Amino acid sequence: MAESFSILDMQESPHTDAPRPAFYLDLNLNQIIDKVTSQWDNQVKKMFLYFPKNAECEAYRRAVYGDVKKAVCHEALLKFLEVAGKMEENRKQEEAVLSSMQKNVWHLWSIHHYCEAFGDLCEALQTMELTSEGMQTFLRKLKEHLASAQYQTMREQVEKVLKELMAFRFTITYEKDRMIISEGTTIGDYEAFMDKGGDRDRITLKSPFLISPNLADLENECLSVLSAKRPKMFQALKETAEKYRSFGEEFCYRFWKEIPYYLSYRAFQLDMESKGFAFCTPTAKEEEETSAEGLYDLALSIVAHREGRKVVANEFAYQKGESFFILTGPNQGGKTTFARSLGQLVFFTKMGLDVPAKKANVRYYKNILTHFSVEESIETGRGKLKEELLRLAPMMEDGEEKDFVIINELFTTAATYDAEIMGKKVLTHFVEQNCQGIYVTHLKELASAHPKVVSLRAMLNEERLQTFRIARSEAEESACAANQVNKYRLTYEQLKERL
Repeated sequence: MAESFSILDMQESPHTDAPRPAFYLDLNLNQIIDKVTSQWDNQVKKMFLYFPKNAECEAYRRAVYGDVKKAVCHEALLKFLEVAGKMEENRKQEEAVLSSMQKNVWHLWSIHHYCEAFGDLCEALQTMELTSEGMQTFLRKLKEHLASAQYQTMREQVEKVLKELMAFRFTITYEKDRMIISEGTTIGDYEAFMDKGGDRDRITLKSPFLISPNLADLENECLSVLSAKRPKMFQALKETAEKYRSFGEEFCYRFWKEIPYYLSYRAFQLDMESKGFAFCTPTAKEEEETSAEGLYDLALSIVAHREGRKVVANEFAYQKGESFFILTGPNQGGKTTFARSLGQLVFFTKMGLDVPAKKANVRYYKNILTHFSVEESIETGRGKLKEELLRLAPMMEDGEEKDFVIINELFTTAATYDAEIMGKKVLTHFVEQNCQGIYVTHLKELASAHPKVVSLRAMLNEERLQTFRIARSEAEESACAANQVNKYRLTYEQLKERL
């Protein structure tokens, strides 16, 4: 059995037939991936649903993406996809036509474009300085495949048959109710002839050896006559197509299907960078804590740019021994946006891609767990608190060591005393599991729930209005109320002025 190879996975990991992760909607990743894959098929979108198997596999992807980003490599891969795409067009034509002869012709064209696509790509990649294990391994395997006797014989036989077919010419003379078919060339237009003497109930026709739909009756009759006169040529067509009914290497087809994962994100990244948004390749140093500079919510940025709104970037850094950020502050101060940006940072790092920040180091996390505030369920009749607990239970049971956890406004409908007790238990559980994360809450008491917890706050300016900047700071009891009073000009002095 041939050695399996994937440009996505260093080790096989299931990235098909699995449900979408729960955090996908919480982090607005669906909006981002829809944008990334808008020009690609659903198979490409599916590749963004599943993490690589481990930290080593994440690094494998990140290195491949580093090669893909190089201008010469990127250009060669786009050209490869363009030529390889003709194989799919040929396959569709092969299925659509009725004539067995035409099916064989289209099959040989598929082989021709297979050889052209991978041959040109191999030639281009050999001139580049590829640094990733994935691209180096692919090039090595491709060179071996193209140099094999089996491939060389197939290519030579297919090209020989196609060359003979393309050079073959015949004339049709139609006069006095007689039709004469003979080899050779003549002056005149085939379609004009068909308009005069051919089957009128047909679509526009071209050479049966080129891009054409099904043959008209006249064309079938012509080919029947010609195949009797040139039996060797038509026999060679049939035998060659049958001999190579199955062609190509599995790793080549897999590369063709998987490389759009990187190319789709690269196209998206280049578009966002042209609009002024920063991206960087994150480091993944375990000896350093997770941190980022110039971090922003990518989903929000897509919408904000379209609407002409500014996006505020933030920075953060876990210090040694810290597990959780407790983020408090006024409503609509950017707390949830910041929490989402942390989740997106971890997600795209795990996917081996560049992240929306100017600089970042992200340690390895096994998974992302999220719990965002939910509404009461009309269908089940359950209250909001019960809905939250039902979703939280499996999250706490199934969570593993080194998960990244994002909790947003939990237990808001419970009494403050009860919410504080439950919140501390949730925090303690994840801290003791050696997880890291962020807990967005209105309860400032949670900032002192555990020695490994640190307080962040959504900051206000001197006028007590939102800045959407997040910084280390002690929680303020009245931050939310003061913000709303100032935002809507409801201070004592402002109300007095109106009266």
